[in-house]
Amino acid sequence: MKNLDYYILCFTHLRRAPNNGGAPHKPILLLSILDCIEKGYILDNRIYITPELIAYFKSNWQIWVKSKHIMNFSMPFYHMSGEPFWNLILKPGCDLKLDKSNSIKSFNLLNTVVDYALMDDQLMQLLFQPDNRQILRTILIDKYFPTIHHYTASNMAYLDSIADEILHDSAIQYMKKIENIKQKENIVTFEEEIFLRNYVFKKQIPLIYDNTCCISGLKINTWYNISMIDACHIIPFSQTHDDTIGNGLALCPNLHRAFDRGLISIDENYKIVVSNIFKEDKKSTHSIIQFDRKEINLPSNEKFHPKMENLLWHRNNIFRSSQ
Repeated sequence: MKNLDYYILCFTHLRRAPNNGGAPHKPILLLSILDCIEKGYILDNRIYITPELIAYFKSNWQIWVKSKHIMNFSMPFYHMSGEPFWNLILKPGCDLKLDKSNSIKSFNLLNTVVDYALMDDQLMQLLFQPDNRQILRTILIDKYFPTIHHYTASNMAYLDSIADEILHDSAIQYMKKIENIKQKENIVTFEEEIFLRNYVFKKQIPLIYDNTCCISGLKINTWYNISMIDACHIIPFSQTHDDTIGNGLALCPNLHRAFDRGLISIDENYKIVVSNIFKEDKKSTHSIIQFDRKEINLPSNEKFHPKMENLLWHRNNIFRSSQ
């Protein structure tokens, strides 16, 4: 019978690599899942690869791991499939043989092929009860980290620190930090870092613009955590690794695509320039030409305005015109 005693046995007999006293990755992932359930980030037995889960993984690693193991979120998320309570669900169309001979070592590959992990429903029902969570948390700590006597609550301060950098660092400062991280970390850890920073950028830019498209004025408020506004890089992230606020715009999805494809740009007076290389029904309420020469809506705080040098780069390198 799969009751609490059964899962205590599972949690205390995790299959781990034996090097350096035993790999801590699976216990850290389980502790992080407990944190996400407690904070309301996980609501059922589908465990998605979310920024919150990765942030808690990083936080718990810093608290509990004192060995020379390398922090890596991808490995335990994949290899937990060797435990009886964890099943990986692949995204439609992905073909990956899940057995001991395979291993996903790339975070980007994991995020591409894996939709979510499915935990036993009986286990998840137990984890929704605070007393059971505390029992299993204590079991994990006592079993795998018995020499760590102090206790510090895990948190998502790392996401807050990224947000602070995005809002207040200069582009040069920020890009230097990204380059230092790239030089210091292995490729998998760097991929995880970029995933987190991309998430924070996508969250912060719409907030700065009051969740409103700076061109169309579209704003939709819902009772659920649903946004219709995208965070758009002016210079593509792949070009500069610049996530600072001056390289961002809040756009609705159709205008985001038009901006990325060079059908629109923004001039030195923050006015929209529409390309002349395409045709559309100018009478349509959804036309792009209606925004030509319109000034965009800017954040009230001037230091959060898009940088002129970034807009100039976009006009020179992305914007398309027959002239």
